[in-house]
Amino acid sequence: MAEPFLVLKGISKRYGKIQALADVNLQVGSDELLVVLGPTGAGKTTLLRTVAGLEMPDSGSVEMQGQDVTVRPPAERDVALVFQNFSLYPRWTVRRNMEFPLRAPGRNLPEEEIRKRVEWAAGVLKITEHLDRESVRLSGGQMQRVAIGRAIVRRPKIFLLDEPLTNLDAKLREALRVELVHLRRELKTPMVFVTHDQAEALSMGDRIVVLSEGKVLQSGTPEEIYRNPVSPVVARQLGQPAINLINVRREQGSWVTENGVPVMPAAEGRESEMIVGARPEDIETSGGAAPGTVKVVEDMGPTRTLLVHWAGTEVHIVTPKGQAVKPGDEIRPKVNAQRAVLWPRSMALPGHYLTKRGF
Repeated sequence: MAEPFLVLKGISKRYGKIQALADVNLQVGSDELLVVLGPTGAGKTTLLRTVAGLEMPDSGSVEMQGQDVTVRPPAERDVALVFQNFSLYPRWTVRRNMEFPLRAPGRNLPEEEIRKRVEWAAGVLKITEHLDRESVRLSGGQMQRVAIGRAIVRRPKIFLLDEPLTNLDAKLREALRVELVHLRRELKTPMVFVTHDQAEALSMGDRIVVLSEGKVLQSGTPEEIYRNPVSPVVARQLGQPAINLINVRREQGSWVTENGVPVMPAAEGRESEMIVGARPEDIETSGGAAPGTVKVVEDMGPTRTLLVHWAGTEVHIVTPKGQAVKPGDEIRPKVNAQRAVLWPRSMALPGHYLTKRGF
């Protein structure tokens, strides 16, 4: 990673009985898009607000470009924060909304510079033709472009985006996330993008930080976290359908399920009981030791997703579109041992994830 622009050290924040952040440590490179992925209540927004200076941590420090800014007010940090709600002045034109941060007290920018910056940002975001339209007359996607434009005209040192695409429809979200990646590369400005959407995390991030209950569970490239999650909790954050989790024990050189079905070879080791994590695309429909019955077939366009009752549990399997399978068919699932992940039983997810499906 490039020399870090932002460094968080031991950041903790509590609201009464709620621990919003717990000893968070992370770095953001000077030319990096870092995605913070986590469910609602993970602490994502609190993290961004702490970086921006809108929240003061109970402990820990915030450093930017090697300087401690923990106690500096937001105005002195030169960050741009974009929220999921557009926060535009509805009766103002697009131009006036985008000019607003450039006319803040103390900026004293010449009118020509303000005009150039607004027209440049509008061109980048493809909203030039809407500059003289009232923001209330824009679509949701256009409003979010204006909100992003209002941030980039300031040319801040770092962008902080708090689920900015959540309120948009699926096609527009997909288009805008591609544009945001290109925009960040063009500006060469670090960006922290928080989301609960795994598709955004996998497609946008140079690195992903997985946050849960205020704690950083894992940090790495999208491929590292997808292929080598440190726990079932992390594994479940990425992948659709979700990873299959199967309780196994070592028996005669194999990992076998609770009812004795061999899943894959077992190397020697101290642990005798483990959890196997197998992505749906890493289970074949033939070659396995025991039969399974196809319960549901979902057409996903280029692939099909099967729900299969097998070895006392239910697993999801992703198959090519050309493979003819229908409900009621018998198949013999085979886990790709090279792709599977093993964890100790102590890392099991809460019971409602496991017991219903026999994991």
